[in-house]
Amino acid sequence: MANQVWHLMLLNKNSMTEQVSKQFAEKFSGKPLIARSPGRVNIIGEHTDYNDGFVLPAAIDKAVYVAVAKRDDDIIKLYASNFNEAFETAISRIQPSQQWHTYILGIVDQLLKNGHPISGFNLVIDGDVPAGAGLSSSAAVECAVVFALNELFNLELHKMQMVKLAQQAEHAYAGVQCGIMDMFASMFGKKDHAIKLDCRSLDYEYIPLQLEGYKLVLFNSNVKHSLASSEYNVRRQQCEAGIALIQPHHPQVKKLRDANMQMLDDYVKPADELLYRRCKYMVEEIERLTTACDDLKHGNLTSLGKKMFATHEGLSNDYEVSCKELDFLAAAVKNNPAVLGARMMGGGFGGCTINIVKEEAIDELSATLYKNYKTAMGMELTTYIVQTDDGTAILE
Repeated sequence: MANQVWHLMLLNKNSMTEQVSKQFAEKFSGKPLIARSPGRVNIIGEHTDYNDGFVLPAAIDKAVYVAVAKRDDDIIKLYASNFNEAFETAISRIQPSQQWHTYILGIVDQLLKNGHPISGFNLVIDGDVPAGAGLSSSAAVECAVVFALNELFNLELHKMQMVKLAQQAEHAYAGVQCGIMDMFASMFGKKDHAIKLDCRSLDYEYIPLQLEGYKLVLFNSNVKHSLASSEYNVRRQQCEAGIALIQPHHPQVKKLRDANMQMLDDYVKPADELLYRRCKYMVEEIERLTTACDDLKHGNLTSLGKKMFATHEGLSNDYEVSCKELDFLAAAVKNNPAVLGARMMGGGFGGCTINIVKEEAIDELSATLYKNYKTAMGMELTTYIVQTDDGTAILE
């Protein structure tokens, strides 16, 4: 792959379904139920979730597939095609681990704890969501498994219940105190749309995401700095400290979602310049997302792209969760007429930039950026081209 573009479209839904069904037949007997759950991107709205703001994710055409069938005992037998590994345990003996199966067992644990008894089952898992690229492969696994088991055991859970179970499974078994966006986007995704999710009320709205002539392109920096988790907690604390400065004057302000720039100028800036910059990014980002939805409703991709660049500037300079690799990737495309917008995506300190790129320019841009990135950073760049897709579903 001279230009390092990974199209990952070689295995479409039908062939992936056939593949996981064939793998199940080789490992187990019987005809399985098959569920699919996609990864996700976030168009704009980063770190806004824990400030009760909005996010704008979209499900993508990279997904996790599970094939599952009941057993007559309480044994769970699992097989992960990507790792060529099997795992077996009794339901009564499930426990968290650092292995791939913890995401599956976490769902079982949450079903049992919430009064949804199930028996043993055989399960094969496969997929084409790139791990470690910030596309929420773990949420896709959890949503695929809970959706499949809900159908298999006639549990009659609705989608929001399954999203919350998947989030709790991530907390309890994977040990990641994540927000609800990843699971929500995977479960509720809709092709050609993003989801404007209110992280306070969990109300949501489908926003049209029509990209005629353009594609969503992810440039994976292939770095993950250890600062990510510790600095994430620090940013949450800084946002709360900013709120504490505002609340004596405006008691109604519970989160930065409720604040405005005048409040920051009056009460935060005189007290602490660093807190001011943190809070400034957040208030501006929540406003950017709201107006970005208007851009999409009017088909104004150029305006959306400008907001994405502005988001990256804010994340890098005010919120300070970027890194030199992500800054390099965003700067490298900023003046390219084929790129409408770009920004770092995710918690920060590594991972991908998300870009809106003119379709015919992708290969040349990727090749150039791959070469320049390797020269400047000594790292190899990986490119993913993704499209919006529908959320979690039973395929057969």
